[in-house]
Amino acid sequence: MTRVRVGLEVLLDAPTWLEGRRFGLITNHTGVDSRLRNNIDLFRERFPEGLAAIFGPEHGFLGSAQGGQEVTSYVDEETGLRVFSLYGPTKKPTPEMLQGLDLLVFDLQDVGARFYTYLYTMAYSLEAAAEGGLPFLVLDRPNPIGGLQVEGGVLEEGFSSFVGLYPLPVRYGLTVGELAHLFNEEFVAPKVGRKAELHVIPLEGWTRGLWFDGTGLPWVPPSPNAPGLDMATLYPGTCFFEGTNLSEGRGTTKPFEMVGAPWINPRRLAGRLNDLNLEGVRFRPLYFVPTFSKYQGETCGGVHIHILDRFSLQPVRLGLQVLGVIRSMYPGDFAWRAPGPGRPHPFDRLAGTDKLRLGLEQGRPVEELVQDWEKELPGFLARRQRYLLY
Repeated sequence: MTRVRVGLEVLLDAPTWLEGRRFGLITNHTGVDSRLRNNIDLFRERFPEGLAAIFGPEHGFLGSAQGGQEVTSYVDEETGLRVFSLYGPTKKPTPEMLQGLDLLVFDLQDVGARFYTYLYTMAYSLEAAAEGGLPFLVLDRPNPIGGLQVEGGVLEEGFSSFVGLYPLPVRYGLTVGELAHLFNEEFVAPKVGRKAELHVIPLEGWTRGLWFDGTGLPWVPPSPNAPGLDMATLYPGTCFFEGTNLSEGRGTTKPFEMVGAPWINPRRLAGRLNDLNLEGVRFRPLYFVPTFSKYQGETCGGVHIHILDRFSLQPVRLGLQVLGVIRSMYPGDFAWRAPGPGRPHPFDRLAGTDKLRLGLEQGRPVEELVQDWEKELPGFLARRQRYLLY
């Protein structure tokens, strides 16, 4: 097995950037090295006067808050450090939060899909660094689902939100360090009027075809509903269920690996889905009872999606095919989540377009919709090439 070293470990070998500086650290429980030592302890041991503030993303610095739950700022009792929430009243560090800092350091593990908000915590923090003239240091980490496959349509103008801020495809095949360069050049600089002084501490030993279980690194769930690599593999497609009245498995031990609702017949649904012969997966009928979220305490019928071959699996297509079949089987029960006043449909925010939802409502085949949706991928792939570090 390949032995990958994360940016945190590479930095500590030659910590020039941190010596003599007061820095803020954007991190959470995923900021660990290969021996599961967290960055807070490592930095405080090496630079007792250097680490001056912590900034936490969605799910909080401790990683315990559920998705969408607002997180407050506080003072950490153990370290005495200020922990500023970037998923509360503000999602962007304010000048007051940055006061007295010489540097911002970003060290978070993402899951490889456009919906994941840690990406946009990084983006807004890059903006703040550019505005405040602070250097911004990204400690790179692997894309857990590899750096080769790119899938899904590119987010359209007018559908920007904190689950899709920039025109990326659903599955972008970049590390956070590579994304930081793309964000800084193409979005931060035009908005702020100048780029942040960005530096990426690269991975050692990671290649584009390497999935997380080939890195030799321990899996630390990036958020409460990201328990393992199967979840991350399916998430680019199964996250779409969040925009509907289907349970995406939150409140079970297999979030984003199951889908269901109280009105679904599991055997009928599994039979219909297996008849599609989708590459890389099989569907097992099951019943489940969510302990929280949609249908809390109710028995749901549905399917468990079992991955047989992740290399042939196309998760975005998979998610949309499953959604299309359920909608056609249960037209009187299936529903899109309602939008808030003046806001796009939740499903459209995830899709980055309204064309998928409207196309399904018009009865267009899912495969036809996907082919139309992905026409902008070649343009993105050409832009992406400029930012590859590995």
